[in-house]
This record gives sequence, structure tokens and C-alpha cells, in this order.
Amino acid sequence: MIRHAIRTGRWMRRAHRSGARLGIIVGLSLVSLLGAAKAESLPEALAKAYQHNPQLNAERARQRATDENVPQALAGYRPQIIASLSAGLQAVRNLLPDNTIQSATLKPWTIGVTVTQTLFNGFKTANSVRVAELQVQSGREALRNVGQGVLLDAVSSYTNVLANQSLVEAQRSNVAFLRETLSIAQKRLNAGDVTPTDTAQAEARLNRGLADLNAAEVNLAVSQAIYAQVIGNPPAQLRPAETVDRYLPRSRDDALAMATKENPAVQAASFDVDIASTTIRVAESSLLPSVTLQGSASHGSQSDPTLGTLRNDQASVVGQVTAPIYDGGTAASQTRQTKELASQSRLILDQVRDQTRTATTGAWVANEGAKIAVAASESEVRAAAIALQGVQKEAQGGQRTTVDVLNAQQDLILAKARLIGAQRDRVIASYTLLGAVGRLDVKTLNLNTPDYLPEVHYQQVRDAWHGLRTPSGP
Repeated sequence: MIRHAIRTGRWMRRAHRSGARLGIIVGLSLVSLLGAAKAESLPEALAKAYQHNPQLNAERARQRATDENVPQALAGYRPQIIASLSAGLQAVRNLLPDNTIQSATLKPWTIGVTVTQTLFNGFKTANSVRVAELQVQSGREALRNVGQGVLLDAVSSYTNVLANQSLVEAQRSNVAFLRETLSIAQKRLNAGDVTPTDTAQAEARLNRGLADLNAAEVNLAVSQAIYAQVIGNPPAQLRPAETVDRYLPRSRDDALAMATKENPAVQAASFDVDIASTTIRVAESSLLPSVTLQGSASHGSQSDPTLGTLRNDQASVVGQVTAPIYDGGTAASQTRQTKELASQSRLILDQVRDQTRTATTGAWVANEGAKIAVAASESEVRAAAIALQGVQKEAQGGQRTTVDVLNAQQDLILAKARLIGAQRDRVIASYTLLGAVGRLDVKTLNLNTPDYLPEVHYQQVRDAWHGLRTPSGP
């Protein structure tokens, strides 16, 4: 009995040293990563995603295309100039009074230019310009919304890689502990100190640990692929991620008020209401008269001597007033249609506001809950570590069995996994709340990257009268 206790004590001391290798995982990254000379931080990853993410760059291209609606609408104020040229061959055969036949091949040609200026079109041009400008404003908010989504995806992919790296390391340490436990159990079985049941239990836990390690490695590989997709390069060494609590509102009411005013989805829906309302006036312009002024000049040449003239020059200035009387009901139908679309846009705005308030409330609650979850998980890890040490000491005195130690070890591993997940969720929740209130952007986060300013392209093309080349080059 004394020899059994001595061997049990030696085994438990060795198992205790193996279990101590796991440590208490605090943070989302490995300790080895903290000492790395060149490690990428979360703000650096966000800056890369902001610059190179294809989804965000595609949305920027869409916005630049939307900017072109304004010069297209402004074209209604400008004159339309059309040049024309006609030339050809004409065979002529004339029967004269003396019954003689005269024939010739003529080469007539005419060149002309026509200038048309709209003076009044029922305010259609003015309202069309207003619609185009509102579309630009709505598009900018949509771009801002996509930018927030991309940055939040970048945060999620970054913290997922960190969490999965920590889980893989924890599972590797667990497998090492279980291998040593199985080796010790086999030696004790050979010495006759334990039954085959202890060995089988240790072997079963080792296989479970190997399966858990494999699952953790698979999840890490998947998260690394998503990271490369969102950020633009594969992850290497990552630094611990921090929350953005310093940028968050102080209360739920402040968060709701801020989200109602600054959330890009709400702002875009508000501009859409203005677009729909102004589109009604564009449709109504078809029911009003229009005034145009047209000037033209032409020069023609004839080679038929029988016409008495060899050249014809013309110039004219014509004013025209047209008033619609009945078009079959098309304009009236289009006006009614735009009014219904305006009603729809107002209902959509109410819906978006409700969704934003719900999302903000959920983000606030999730962020507060994540704080509690982290604190609870940290306490659970400390308690589980103390429990494992106690079970090991009790096993040394013969009061605990091998399976008790394995269970305590498993409880500690699960507690650490929950802590890793809680810390990851804590970071994501803070960024989610920042996005819900509409402030997840380069300026607020003070990222080391130039901010994309859509108004720059807008000013470059707004008053462009001609040119096929885009400001970016192609």
C-alpha cells in the first residue's frame, strides 16, 4: 500500500507538471506571438482591408458610376449640336419640249449644323438634377454601409484566426498531457498498480483529444482562408485584438439616438424618400408645355446646270412651343406610379429605422453580455485550474482515480475554450455596436490609411462637358 502511494504520488507530480504547461489562456493570441518582432495588429489589418477588399472597391466603382448621373442631368441645360453631311451620285434623264433627251450624272452634297437649346421643359431638367444629386448622397451612405460591413468582417476574420490559433495550441498541450497520462497508466498497469480500465480511460481521452485537435486545426485553416479573402493576404503573426469601448456611447439611449441620426442605412433610406418625392415632379413635367430654340445653317451644291442654281446656302432660327393635350394616359400613369413608389420609400424608411433600433439594442446588449461572459469565463478558468490541482493532490493520497484527474483536465480545457470564445466575442461585439451607431470608419478608428473621399470624384465629373477618359485613367 505504501509503495502504491509512492508510485501514485510520482505519477501525479509528473501529470501536474504536464498540466501546468497549458497555463491560463488570457487574450486571443499565443504568448509566442506577443514576442514576435514583426506582428500584424488589428488596426493594420483593417487598413489593408479598407484599401484592397474587392467588395469595397467594387462599391466605390458603383458610386463613381452614380456620380455620372449628375452631369447627364445637367446636360439638359446645355445646347445640343448636331452636324450633318450628305453626298452622293444622282442620275438624271430629262425629256425636253423638242423631244430631245438630256441626261447627266450629278454629284450633289450638303453640309449643315443644327443647334437646339431647351428654354423650358416643365422644370424637368431642374428636378432631374436634384434627383441625380440625391442619388449621389444615397449612394455615398450605401458605400459607407458597405465599408462598415467590410471592416466588421475584417475584425471577425482577425479575431477568429487568433482564437483558433489559441485553441489549436491548447489542444496540442492537452494531447501532450493525455499522451503522458496514458504512458504513465501503462507503466502502472505493468507494475500491477492499476487495472486495464485506467489505461482504457486514458486511451479514450487521448483519442478524443486528437479528434478535438484535428477539428481545431480544420477551423484554423478555414479562418485563415477567410482572413486572406477579407484582408487581402494570409495571416502570419497577429497581435492581441483590443476592443473599441472608448468610441462607444455611454448608454443605450445615447446609442439609439446616435444610430437614428448616423447609421448609414437610415441615412440612405432618408435620401431615397427625397429621391422618390422629387421623381414625382419629374413625371409631372411631361404634362407641362416646353419651349425650345433651334438654329441651323447649311450649304449645298448642285451640279445640274438646268436648275439655274449651283449652290444653296440656308440659315434659320426657329422657336417652338409644344403643349401636350393627350398622350393616351402615359404621363398620368407614370405620375401615379411615382407617387406610390414615394409612399413605399417612406414605409421602407420606417422599416429601416425600426431595424436599426433593434440591431443597436441587440448590439448594446451583446456587448454588455460579452463583458459578463469574459469575467465569468476567467473565473471559471481560475476555478478549474484550482480544482485540477486539488484533484491531483487527492489522487496522490488515493482519494481520486485516474478518470477523476482526466475529467478535471477536460473541465479546464473546456473552460479555456469558452474563455477564448468569450474574448473573441467581446472584441467583435464592441465593433458591432460601433457599426450599429454608424461610426465604424477610418476616421473614428484613426487607421493609418488615407480615407476614401467619394466627393473628390464627384467634383471632377460634375461639370465635365466632354471627355471619355475617367479621372482614374481608363
